[in-house]
Formats: sequence, C-alpha cells, structure tokens
Amino acid sequence: MIRRIFFIILLFGVCLNAKTNQLAVIRVAKVPAKAIYVTQPKQEKNRLFVVNQKGFIHIIENGKTLKAPFLDISDRVHGSLTPGSEEGLLGLAFHPDYANNGYFYVNYVNKNDSTIVSRFSTSDEINIADKDSEINILGIPQPYGNHNGGHLAFGPKDGFLYIGLGDGGKWGDPYNNAQDLNTLLGSILRIDIDSGEPYSIPKDNPFFGQGYNKEEIFCYGLRNPWRFSFDRETNDLIIGDVGQDLWEEINWTSWEESRGGNFGWRTMEANHCYNPEDFCDTTGLIMPVHEYPNNAAYMKILIGMDDKEATGCSVTGGYVYRGKDIKHLWGTYIFGDYCTGRIWSFKLRNGKPTAFTNVRKEIKRNSKNVPIFISSFGEDNSGELYVVDYLGAVYKFISQ
Repeated sequence: MIRRIFFIILLFGVCLNAKTNQLAVIRVAKVPAKAIYVTQPKQEKNRLFVVNQKGFIHIIENGKTLKAPFLDISDRVHGSLTPGSEEGLLGLAFHPDYANNGYFYVNYVNKNDSTIVSRFSTSDEINIADKDSEINILGIPQPYGNHNGGHLAFGPKDGFLYIGLGDGGKWGDPYNNAQDLNTLLGSILRIDIDSGEPYSIPKDNPFFGQGYNKEEIFCYGLRNPWRFSFDRETNDLIIGDVGQDLWEEINWTSWEESRGGNFGWRTMEANHCYNPEDFCDTTGLIMPVHEYPNNAAYMKILIGMDDKEATGCSVTGGYVYRGKDIKHLWGTYIFGDYCTGRIWSFKLRNGKPTAFTNVRKEIKRNSKNVPIFISSFGEDNSGELYVVDYLGAVYKFISQ
C-alpha cells in the first residue's frame, strides 16, 4: 500500500514537472507595426525599449506601451518603407553605464542611403530622449537598398561596441564586399566608443595596425547578419546570416575563433559553393553549425502556404537562454524565421547542434497568441527571452 501511494505521488510529480516544462509565449504589449527589436538597459527592470523601423523607439513600461516615443528620428531616417524594405532604423544598444551617462547608440539608414551609427543622450525627462543630441560615430555609404545589417551590441566581457553590416545589397554581392577587407561592408565591426574622437580601435582587433585592411573589422564574410548575440555565460558569438536564395545559416563560434574569422560569403552560401558554383576553395572559412533551406517565398506565405510545405525564407538570429524562469531551457539557443514564424531551439555540443527542435508547435499549443512575422529576438537584464512580431507586438518566453 505504501509503495502504491509512493508511486502515485512520483507519477504526479513527473506529470506536474512535464507540464511546467511546456514552452509558451505571452504577449507583453502591442506596439506600432514595423517593430524590429527589443532590449533593456542595464540595471533596469520595468522598461523595455522597442525599435520601430520608421525611426521610432517606443517604451513598454510595466506591460503598457507609452504613448509618446522615447526617440523620434523619422525626419532623418530613410522613408521608402515599402513591404520588404530593409532600410530605416535598424539597431539600438545602451551604453553599459547608461544609468549614469545616459548614452545610447542607434544604427539607421539615412535619406542619403548611408548607414549611420550615432550616439544620443537622454533628456531631463527619463522617458524622452534628446533628439538633438546626436553625435555621429560612423557613416557608411550603401550601394543598394538592401542587406544593411543594422544590429548593435556591447560585448559582455570587453564593453566594446559591435556593429553588424551587410554586404551592401543587390544580388550575389556584385562587388565582393564581404571578402574585401578594405571595406567595412559584410562584416561585424568592433570599436571603442569610450576613447578617441569619435572612437578608437581596440589593439586586439585582428587587423589592428594593418594599413591595408580596415582596423574596425572583427570578423567578415557575412551577407546580411540579421541579429547576432553573445552568450553572456561563455562569450560565444552567434550570428544569424540571411542567405541568397537557397540556404539560411547560423554561425556559432567562440569569441577567440570569431576574431578575424571569415564566414565564407560570397564563396559559400551556408555549406554550399556559391561563387564559383563548384569546387570552391573553403580553406580558412568558418562553416555554419546549422543551415536550412530557403523555400518559403514571402508572397507564398502571405497567400496562406501550408506550414508543412516551407521551412523559411529569412533567418532571424536569437539568443542563448541564460534566464532563471525556464530552467529546462538553460544553455539553449533560440532562433526563428521571419516568413514562416517557425522557432527552433538547440544546444551546441563539441561544435555540433544537439536536441534540435521546432518549438513553434509547442508554443502555439500553449499560447493564446503567437508572433506571425518574427523580426527579432531580445533579452532583458535577467536573461529572459522575448520575440518581436513585425506586425506590432512583443512576446515573452515562459514555462507552463
């Protein structure tokens, strides 16, 4: 009898644990459409900041979107925001000492078709930035209107600013920018914004002191890095790089390996030869840890293509979960696809993905609402994860 009671209690505990290990998302707040990123300054708990492609930054405070934007630079952001446009306000990063200096950095394409990285300051009103405080850090002419990259992030270990730039656009990187170390395009840059005017080059940058290469470059060979992140525990760099027309890819390397690393574009599209189409030289190239086929045309999704027929069309890089609320997710990388709304998870073991899972079905089963067009992921100070719907909503990952 005692053994039977013990077994029932044990079985109940297993069922309860299984239930609490079910992944879901809850909608934190609605925001204006064309939402493309969410982040939080250090030492904050109650406010999330949402980037809008039109040139706005909105604040979600305690689950409510404030009426007045934190920043409005729509007057200087490229205004040709037709469906599928890749221009506009694209990135945001708060200075590690934002609580004291009030500095934050944005990445946008201006009306003259140049990528601008600049610094702004808060005003006396904590929820309103000073739009006239802009100080330009970088200006990079864009030859075409797509593949602008745009992500900004401060390294968790070194405090330097990392800047993601696409190859400059069009089809197949016609100028081979991603393999040209004399241009900043097709790279992730690393600069010190706390010294120099307007910045200085960290001495341990891979091309420091080489006059024939751009010293700002940290790694290169990227087509359009749409969101990269650092694992706050290991400092690994993980990049979602949007493919040409056949393959999407995830690159995951240690910080040391990524320093000076060549991720292959346009020689390679993921693990496949691109230019030349056959017998390409892969010597010294870093291969992705995961690829998936680009087989879901944007318009096909809009007209209702069956989710089973398509994997995706544009990768959205994510984060390694390091929060406390979802214990079974610890150390798991979460990323997604813009077109299909799929969300995947995996861990990296000895350089190989393990426990690879399409978690969208689980999330959809356990959630009242789910994101449709996944434009970005984000994390707060505690390491909890969020996902942004381009149509205008921010969701938080939870365990049920």
